[in-house]
Amino acid sequence: MVQTFMLFNVPQFIDIEDKIVGPLTAKQLGWLGIAGVLLLIFWSTLVFSTFVPVALITLAIFGALAFYRPYNQPLLNFLMSGVNFFMKPKVYVWKRFYDNIKTVNRTPQKPKEEIIVKRKVLDNEKIRELTERLNRK
Repeated sequence: MVQTFMLFNVPQFIDIEDKIVGPLTAKQLGWLGIAGVLLLIFWSTLVFSTFVPVALITLAIFGALAFYRPYNQPLLNFLMSGVNFFMKPKVYVWKRFYDNIKTVNRTPQKPKEEIIVKRKVLDNEKIRELTERLNRK
């Protein structure tokens, strides 16, 4: 009897994004596409002397969003983490919600009897007696 095994290709690099066009991923292509559309709009609406600095700034921003990866994460995630850090409180204060707690009716307890402890008073005679007992040995 001949056993046949089915072989399957298991992806090796599942954390690396797929390349769509040349060395560009889909996100990078999207950022560059948005930059291209904005540059086309700026070209048709602005005068050339104002278009050049606006185009350089736009290219710098979208180029960084497409290619710059601080701490090996996309720049947009890095910026959103910074915004969350500055917007959220730094110290968590626990607040108890009493709406969800079941209350139990307890019967009133009897007041506890007070225990009165008298202090022992040592007079000179008792001290002499103790010292004599200790010195006998």
